[in-house]
Amino acid sequence: MTQRLFFICFLFLQTAYYQCFADDFVLVHDIKIEGNTRTKDKIIFREMLVKVGDTLQKAKLKEILESDRQKITNTYLFITVKVTYQEIDNQQVDITVEVKERLYLVILPVFYLADRNFNEWWYERNHDLRRTIYGIYAKHANLTGNNDQLRIRAEIGFIPNFEISYSSPYLDKKLTTTLLGGIFYGINKTMVYRTWQDKFQFLESEQQQRQRLSFYTVLSRRTGFYQNQSLQLSYSQTQIADTIARLNPNYLLDGRTKQKFFLINYSYIFDRRDNRQYALKGYRSSFEITKYGLFASDNINQLSISGTYSKYVPIGGKFYANYSFRGKVSFPQKQPFLQTAGLGYRSDLVRGYELYVIDGQSYALAKTNLKYQLIDRVFDLSKFLKIKQFNTLPVAAYLNSFIDVGYTKNNFPLLNNTKLANKRLVGGGLGLDVITWYNVVGRLNYSINGLGEKRLFFNVAREF
Repeated sequence: MTQRLFFICFLFLQTAYYQCFADDFVLVHDIKIEGNTRTKDKIIFREMLVKVGDTLQKAKLKEILESDRQKITNTYLFITVKVTYQEIDNQQVDITVEVKERLYLVILPVFYLADRNFNEWWYERNHDLRRTIYGIYAKHANLTGNNDQLRIRAEIGFIPNFEISYSSPYLDKKLTTTLLGGIFYGINKTMVYRTWQDKFQFLESEQQQRQRLSFYTVLSRRTGFYQNQSLQLSYSQTQIADTIARLNPNYLLDGRTKQKFFLINYSYIFDRRDNRQYALKGYRSSFEITKYGLFASDNINQLSISGTYSKYVPIGGKFYANYSFRGKVSFPQKQPFLQTAGLGYRSDLVRGYELYVIDGQSYALAKTNLKYQLIDRVFDLSKFLKIKQFNTLPVAAYLNSFIDVGYTKNNFPLLNNTKLANKRLVGGGLGLDVITWYNVVGRLNYSINGLGEKRLFFNVAREF
């Protein structure tokens, strides 16, 4: 009698335990993908942690699905992504992923500035329209539906050039490895031959002054959802006119007019940001090492190592903050002008110094931002535009305050009479960031730098 009573109590407690367990967890019964007319389902499933048959904690279900939505968004294949679930009963759910695909095939006329940025062209080059590049740009961002890309660029004008590249679909069943290959050819007539007092100096000419040709291949491997590694191997050759070599014997070093070399590059990226287009939460870290010259016959022997860490933090309400650190070291001390890059290139600059190029072998850069969200909405334009790839207009705008600090180490400051290398640079100001269609980010900043210069700077960039 006692044993029977104990057994009945045990069954009762076990049933109660599993009933509580069932109340806290749900089983994923099915996952449906909707709206992907070209993109293969497996490319979307590749981004999702949730799989059919998974048992998920109810309290964390929305958080997990939002994380998957962000990862699908960050493929840049879709304008909008919605991930929803429907309860079948108290213990099972069906999940629906609804996407709206971008316009993948784009063939556009190209017209842009040859200078480093709009601000240099406007303030330093007297907004001369002759300093423009124009031509045709064609891109298919999802050629076979497997997130593979074909790009063709044919341009004339200030700097004629041609480039074609193709990034393959995933090479393995686990969808982790891709291979990209390409070729680039460009020529220059008027061109930069050195920096002097932290400004570019140009040779104006009607004759060809430089010719460049490069072949490259990149093997990329994605481990998990957030880690990417790539290994690049390339061959480049550059030929310059005697005039350039005389004006700057250090352009290719030792008065050379030809440079050819093989290059190998390894990069590692861990990206845990909520949105790679314009992050508000998460972090990103990267490491890169590049070796110029692999053989004795190469005309350069140089090593470059760089790293970046960025952090994005929601403060509360509509306030957000972020900061980033970037550094680079390179060897040996004496380097060709063509391969020497300090602060002032791309986004590696102290804001307020957009008009300066501070060459050096090594540099350090810290950037800080405090932002306030003015608007974050998606407008439905389907009543006015019937093309589905354009009738959804996302618009976000943020007020931005910033302070940057940087330092460039130049081992031979007299070669370019630099005034800004080998000293601390500080810049800050206020700005407005606007994010909209197809990853376009527009920035309008009013900055003041350590020289006391105050200017309004404008920049438009697109994250691919």
